[in-house]
Amino acid sequence: MMDTYLVSATRTPIGRAVKGSLRQCRPDDLVAGVIEQTVRDSGLDPELLDDHALGTAYPEGKQGANLARRAGLLAGLPFAVPGTTVNRFCASSLQAVRMASHAIACGEAEAYLVSGVESVSQVGRTTRKEDRHPALDEGGIADVYMPMGVTAENVAQRYRVSRADMDAFALRSHRLAVEAIDSGRIAQQITPVVLPDGRIVSSDDGPRRDTSLAKLAGLPAAFREGGSVTAGNSCPLNDGAAAAILVSKRLAERESLTPRARIVATAVSGVAPEIMGVGPTEAIRKVLSLTNLKIDDIDVVEFNEAFAAQVLAVCRTVGIDIERQLNPSGGAIALGHPFGMTGIRLLCSLLGNLEDRGGTLGLATLCVGGGQGMAVVLERL
Repeated sequence: MMDTYLVSATRTPIGRAVKGSLRQCRPDDLVAGVIEQTVRDSGLDPELLDDHALGTAYPEGKQGANLARRAGLLAGLPFAVPGTTVNRFCASSLQAVRMASHAIACGEAEAYLVSGVESVSQVGRTTRKEDRHPALDEGGIADVYMPMGVTAENVAQRYRVSRADMDAFALRSHRLAVEAIDSGRIAQQITPVVLPDGRIVSSDDGPRRDTSLAKLAGLPAAFREGGSVTAGNSCPLNDGAAAAILVSKRLAERESLTPRARIVATAVSGVAPEIMGVGPTEAIRKVLSLTNLKIDDIDVVEFNEAFAAQVLAVCRTVGIDIERQLNPSGGAIALGHPFGMTGIRLLCSLLGNLEDRGGTLGLATLCVGGGQGMAVVLERL
């Protein structure tokens, strides 16, 4: 099997949905910008791209009609480069990476563009009641439509994660994100966005310098009366895009490209929808088994912070050392979680943190709506 190398990766800033800096940007324009930049950064002749896989959680409206094809054309890719849009909810762009790495590994492709985008501002995130299958709604086989915040409450209760621990974790996320912004580490991952009115957005909307444990403790429960999951210890709704170039080892050598990392292995898993947040547990175990690694062998873990409750539950279950390994530049509670973008955003953060720390092995993981998990192991080169 052929090794898959990651040559370049970049992302937009992350805007808050509806009221944030990217609310007026079409998702196809957002992702076209990072596609253009990552192709340029890679040094790869775009004529050599075999395919483009784009992930988005809500492929409808302005994100519908095979967004991958439209975005590629907007980015100036040759007509000969095809495109497909894939959906695994929050892991959609990481699924694009998985598909691309499989195609390269088995020799069906040598160069792949992968990308992801979500604009909650422009598209939304709702499934109409009349479109729900009654057997999969409340009271059926499983409630796949259960609000994610309710699933976080279920995880907090089942895994005994306290409100105090959730708020402390949320504060950590903001503090680390602010430190990473001030040091310039996050700016290295970002391709600025030019807004329709000509203004330039170059930083994330979310990180809060002024938050505190007292402020977080004062927020009401957001999803269940008497609950512990709040707006402060959950990720916000967001807009953003990311893209990367994956190539075979053979093509990298032939074209004198400089790879940043190797895709070592990927894994997916499923759990009951009502405890969606612990989905990564088995995905992490699977990917470590595939690579003959232990969690202690991993230098950096980038774990999408959908909710503090689920991150803490999974870390305790699989043995992730929060202070040594986890999200050194903050996570989605501070930075944000544009669903379709997040998988590749995790890889951008993972690469940056491995390089900053001189680490070799990294793990990116996240929970997925409907009761799933996904994990990827990278080796920095």
